[in-house]
Amino acid sequence: MQLAIYQVDAFTNQLFSGNAAAVVPLTQWLDDAKLLGIAQENNLSETAYLLELGDGHYFIRWFSPITEIDFCGHATLASAFVLFQLKPELTELRFSTKVVGDLTVTKQGDWLQMNFPKRPAQPVAEVPAALLQGLGVAPLQILRSEQAWFAVYQDAATVAALMPDMQLLKQLGPWDVVVTAPGTGFKEGQYDFVSRYFWPANGGDEDPVTGSVHAGLAPYWAAQLGKTELLAYQASKRGGVLRCQLQQDRVLVSGQAVLYLQGQIQI
Repeated sequence: MQLAIYQVDAFTNQLFSGNAAAVVPLTQWLDDAKLLGIAQENNLSETAYLLELGDGHYFIRWFSPITEIDFCGHATLASAFVLFQLKPELTELRFSTKVVGDLTVTKQGDWLQMNFPKRPAQPVAEVPAALLQGLGVAPLQILRSEQAWFAVYQDAATVAALMPDMQLLKQLGPWDVVVTAPGTGFKEGQYDFVSRYFWPANGGDEDPVTGSVHAGLAPYWAAQLGKTELLAYQASKRGGVLRCQLQQDRVLVSGQAVLYLQGQIQI
């Protein structure tokens, strides 16, 4: 069996930055062991698998090299980028998922806008010692969403300099960890907020750019900053830019993408 594969750098307009994702369109589902095996062989933060359900409508699943993921933004962006290239007549796509319902992606020039459910972070009564010890620097505030622990810091420089203990953060699974701060003073102050994302229990040490967690970060910073449109930067080594907009119970997360490679998988 031969399967087409595409590798896309998401949340960037330049190769070798943003977050790389593999996209594999299917005509029928393979067993989960093969899907995980391909993701492990790709060794990227996520591989997205697509099964067409109708014109412009696809079922999407995401696998890290460790496990299937409930919700992934950058691989959704990469998948939409590939599909818009293959079907240039389309301007909107719909993705059905196992956990987070239907997601739509619309083409807006060089940017692709994803429509996500709002997934706000909430205060918690108890904070695990592994989180505080693993981060090494005490945050101003800690919250938790369905996806991750949120650690809020005073400034972007602190976020950029963090060197977490991944073995301790791994104990927090199934939750990942996002650290965040206002963008003031960072890269000439052009960003409203910055973040970094660590997920040793589910995918790897640090995710380069994490679209899904902005469904929680955007509502938090919108409330803090008193605005509903925000520009975000994920301050990993590769880095990535995200436009976020709140619309009632939805969060619109937009990004750019570039194709790195396309080829064939031999199964």
